[in-house]
Amino acid sequence: MTSSFFRFFSRALVVAVAGLVVSTAMAQDFRIGFVNTERIFREANQAKAAQTKLEQEFSRREKELQNQASQLKAASEKFEREAPTLPEAQRVTRQRQLVNQDQEFQRKQREFQEDLNLRKNEELQQVLERANRVIKQVAEAEKYDLVIQEAVYINPKHDITDKVLSGLNSAK
Repeated sequence: MTSSFFRFFSRALVVAVAGLVVSTAMAQDFRIGFVNTERIFREANQAKAAQTKLEQEFSRREKELQNQASQLKAASEKFEREAPTLPEAQRVTRQRQLVNQDQEFQRKQREFQEDLNLRKNEELQQVLERANRVIKQVAEAEKYDLVIQEAVYINPKHDITDKVLSGLNSAK
């Protein structure tokens, strides 16, 4: 709820600022630039390297979870086949074991997802910080008065994403 409110508020603020900018732009030469952050996260070399790093870092755990899911599915299917012929006590015991295994699997899956999201956010934050430095350099070099990173619509002539990507990918 707060996330959608924040997005709504930030977009309303952007619209208000854009309105103010338009009226100011009529009085003087006001340059606006736009950077597509999603493209930066997809196309920047640093972002690609971060994605590869995360895949390597988490691939073993992901494979273990996939194996555990397969084993749990096989055990569940076996239980379903055998349940009608099992004595009541044995059926209840195996059913309880399956429930415990499933709970353990769900817990590990949640931990994996939380760890992955945390690391992904850390890596993307580094990319974003570096991108913001390049954006500032481009804005100062080309005399932009305002650079925005999120908009409902932007005229392509104001999009400086390619310049930022070029600066990011050429800088080390």
